[in-house]
Amino acid sequence: MIVNPRYLFEYDEGYQLTGWLFLRLLALIYASAFVSLTVQIEGLVGPSGILPMGEFLNFQFIRQGGLAWLSTPTLFWLDSSDTALFAATIAGFIFSMLLLFGLYERLSLILLFILYLSLYHAGQVFMNFQWDVLLLETGFLAIFLTKGVNGLSLLLFHLLLFRLRFLSGLSKIISEDPTWANLTTLQYYFETQPLPHFGSWFAHQLPHWLHVGGTAGVLIAELLIPFFIFLPRRFRITAAVVTIIVQLIIIATSNHNFVNLLTILLCLFLLDDRIIERIMPSRLRNHIFRQTEVARPTIPGRLIQGVTGGAIIVVSISMALKLFGGVTLNPQLQQFSQLGSRYGVGHVFHIFPNMQTERHELQIEGSYDGTDWQPYIFNYKPQVLDEKPAIHIPHDPRLDWMIWFVPPQNPQMTGWFHRFMWQLSKNEPKVTALLRENPFEGRAAPRYLRVLVYRYHFTDWQTKNVTGEWWQRKYLGEFPNVVPRSP
Repeated sequence: MIVNPRYLFEYDEGYQLTGWLFLRLLALIYASAFVSLTVQIEGLVGPSGILPMGEFLNFQFIRQGGLAWLSTPTLFWLDSSDTALFAATIAGFIFSMLLLFGLYERLSLILLFILYLSLYHAGQVFMNFQWDVLLLETGFLAIFLTKGVNGLSLLLFHLLLFRLRFLSGLSKIISEDPTWANLTTLQYYFETQPLPHFGSWFAHQLPHWLHVGGTAGVLIAELLIPFFIFLPRRFRITAAVVTIIVQLIIIATSNHNFVNLLTILLCLFLLDDRIIERIMPSRLRNHIFRQTEVARPTIPGRLIQGVTGGAIIVVSISMALKLFGGVTLNPQLQQFSQLGSRYGVGHVFHIFPNMQTERHELQIEGSYDGTDWQPYIFNYKPQVLDEKPAIHIPHDPRLDWMIWFVPPQNPQMTGWFHRFMWQLSKNEPKVTALLRENPFEGRAAPRYLRVLVYRYHFTDWQTKNVTGEWWQRKYLGEFPNVVPRSP
């Protein structure tokens, strides 16, 4: 990593192939994120959705007045209709394709960032995920790569990967979660994660000693290996290899949408062209060298990148010190840091600081007479016992994800859930379209709704072979009249 300040704005030809490849792979991740939203954004936050975005924006305006436009930066202040939401996701896909094929790269990256930031705020709780803010900051930093990779770009990407990995590890220690402390996390993780797939079932069957060793390996990979990012080349390569292997294992055992793919992408900047050219076809490599022009830095370009880069560093360090170090920020720095995170940069990452030791699943049922109950079937969350848990990477089924957060009965989560149930009681088509099966499709809305709570466990090899079931469950009661899941 370049640390001498006088080299920060000089473009490095040793990352010409790396930078080109990074932008193309980022385009594919952007495309998958926008396509995923295309099929669900209207049901989530459209005018007839679970949390209508227009209501949210009106509330922000009533509370803050004209400042709401600054604190909640989104294009949907102009139009919050279903058409506008759908158009934004389609536009995002189109600009992703332009970036993939190297057309209008900088303009495409700027518009992709603006569109995703707009959807991030419009999505409210449904887009308040670590991978959303990681894509925002990655996409923002990528804007400065279109004319080549310089020292400041490398520094900012290295810091982003370090923050993602190290702060996620640090959050596990600070949380004092007993499963991380006694190295039993993986004994529960594969079974209790939000949306397991069939690889999770096989991983759950592994011996206890391997779960313990794997938990220790995760902590080493997140607390020690990130410091290799700032050491000489062989250490950076080691950090990339370890991080990529961990991400591939997670993909093989978990559905975490595109966050693992994005983490692998960030590892590219721990490598360089000497490595990339070994795996890239020679014809493509020669084409890139002919078509890519490494530009000399301009004074306005240096100024913009320097100011924004410095702001990102200040915001990210300030927020980390506040959340993990208990540091009280002065009001101006506090306000500046919060504003930075509202604009998609400087977030604090904390992936799975606490581990659930029980899996509680909600089964929503409707009835006309209160006697004959019919279940709503979700797309991916565990429900049908003999159905193989599916892989949906990189798609992000946000309703299925959010249901996982309801059993602890946190008021922030039960609020949107009550809105969801209200829309089901009206048989609202935009909302029921988010489900795989609506038992009242094309019929009158149900007169009654209820929510049953079950404790789910993976079956073992013997039970699976005899019954064909991936899950077994035990009835706990009717929601919310059950003991909340903890945490």
